[in-house]
Amino acid sequence: MANARSGSLATILFLFMFPAALHKGAAQDPVVSQNLVTDNVSVVEGEMAIISCRVKNNDDSVIQLLNPNRQTIYFRDMRPLKDSRFQLVNFSDNELRVSLSNVSLSDEGRYVCQLYTDPPQEAYADITVLIPPGNPIIEARDEVLSEGNETEMTCTAMSSKPAAVIRWMKGDKELPGKPKVELTYDKMYTVTSRLTFTVSRDDDGVPVVCIVDHPAVKDFQAQKYLEVQYKPEVKIVVEYPQGLTREGETLELSCQAKGKPQPQRVNWLKVDDDVPSHAVITGADLYIENLNKSYNGTYRCVASNSIGESYDDYILYVYDAPTTTPKPTTATTTTIITTTISYPEVNQDSRAGEGAPRTVDHAVIGGVVAVVVFAMLCLLIVLGRYFARHKGTYFTHEAKGADDAADADTAIINAEGGHTNSDEKKEYYI
Repeated sequence: MANARSGSLATILFLFMFPAALHKGAAQDPVVSQNLVTDNVSVVEGEMAIISCRVKNNDDSVIQLLNPNRQTIYFRDMRPLKDSRFQLVNFSDNELRVSLSNVSLSDEGRYVCQLYTDPPQEAYADITVLIPPGNPIIEARDEVLSEGNETEMTCTAMSSKPAAVIRWMKGDKELPGKPKVELTYDKMYTVTSRLTFTVSRDDDGVPVVCIVDHPAVKDFQAQKYLEVQYKPEVKIVVEYPQGLTREGETLELSCQAKGKPQPQRVNWLKVDDDVPSHAVITGADLYIENLNKSYNGTYRCVASNSIGESYDDYILYVYDAPTTTPKPTTATTTTIITTTISYPEVNQDSRAGEGAPRTVDHAVIGGVVAVVVFAMLCLLIVLGRYFARHKGTYFTHEAKGADDAADADTAIINAEGGHTNSDEKKEYYI
């Protein structure tokens, strides 16, 4: 039995000594590997690595695998190294495949595949151990922000290998940060990224996300929601009327105010004047009945909170009440007079005048029609009187000279064709 033990010990010593001798010979006469191939391996700490030594066109040469310390892990299908984490996956004339489970940082290094040829060949497989960072930590300088202020955030990814890369997202927009990388005593990396930006009211409730990119992890991130306070945003809405504001009608305005914190008080006022005495203010609504032109002016809604004050204006211009044009008649004794009312051009609030009907054009058309009818009637009257005066009137020479006679008898005597001249014209009858 002693001889058997000494034989086994000699075999193990040979397996450990022989690779060293081969390495020494290779150093003296370097040869580029042509038939032996392998691959580099990256593995996350705690997981399994696979090392494969492959031979093309093998001529029954022996394959073995060495660790970074040049110790034999496997000689053909035998494992001299007493580390049970190494297990044989496959052995053939063309491949030696070994697995290493529960990989730790101490396993990182260059592993050697050897082929016993003349001269011997070597191929190298570098194992890189990846260590994921801890959960990212995001911190904000200010918990509650005011609109327009600048804030700062930091995100830290600790104890990783290699160093992590940190990116920032605000909503769907990426923001640039300033990274700082530190190497710790245990050869780990800690990365801290600092982000500075100015907030607006649109940022309220928007998430700021710190994204950590590392080959050992995916979708590694942390986020923090922004809380931004801002002064009110004010808007006046015309509830009634929908068109022009006219005399005698009612005006109803509603003031809509939104802010953070929410405005607690809303005030109505008239710029450079007092609000009409009979105007009614109910909460954020303003009512003015029986409008007239003395109410024209700018009405302002003011809302405020702890951040600031805002307002919106409404310009009121009261138009005349709508007028109706009388219909033209056909009586000859009636004279129709139309009056066209021209309204002054006023820069009114667009919300009070859009889509309002125009009555001035109808009045002009009615006036033109009335004038035409009146002209035709006058023409008919003149023609009627002219024909009445000249109906059946004609002149003869029988009373010529009678215009100068003193009386009727003299006129008859002096007139042409009178009886005094009857002797000059005689007629004879046979």
